[in-house]
Amino acid sequence: MRMLVNIDVPEIASAAAFYRAAIGLELSRMISDDVAELSGASSTIYLLRNAAGSNPASGAAEPRRYTRHWTPVHIDFVVDDLTAATRRAIAAGANQESNCVRWSGSKCISFSDPFGNGFCLIQFAAGSYRGDDV
Repeated sequence: MRMLVNIDVPEIASAAAFYRAAIGLELSRMISDDVAELSGASSTIYLLRNAAGSNPASGAAEPRRYTRHWTPVHIDFVVDDLTAATRRAIAAGANQESNCVRWSGSKCISFSDPFGNGFCLIQFAAGSYRGDDV
């Protein structure tokens, strides 16, 4: 089984530029004017252009919006150097939302992208869970 990650954004070019600068992903291809494919993570990430105010799902109580919002799903990017990755994300326009949290051999900082989507940068200590041994 393979997992693909989709991130709704209001505009493709600025979103692709953010994820390239903040995380180091690469623009693999433009599938259409509304879909960009990014590579460089363990899963392929697609940016999907959807207008603010549009309906995110049938029966949704709220329209799609790009201010910071809560969602039960977010992306964690595992990094080798949390300090350097944090500097890079902030320089690209990420908003840092937490201080560094230490838990079970990891260090984690929460952010949001310029479009309101949450993500975390996580660094695992040597010998702790790295995700590649599953």
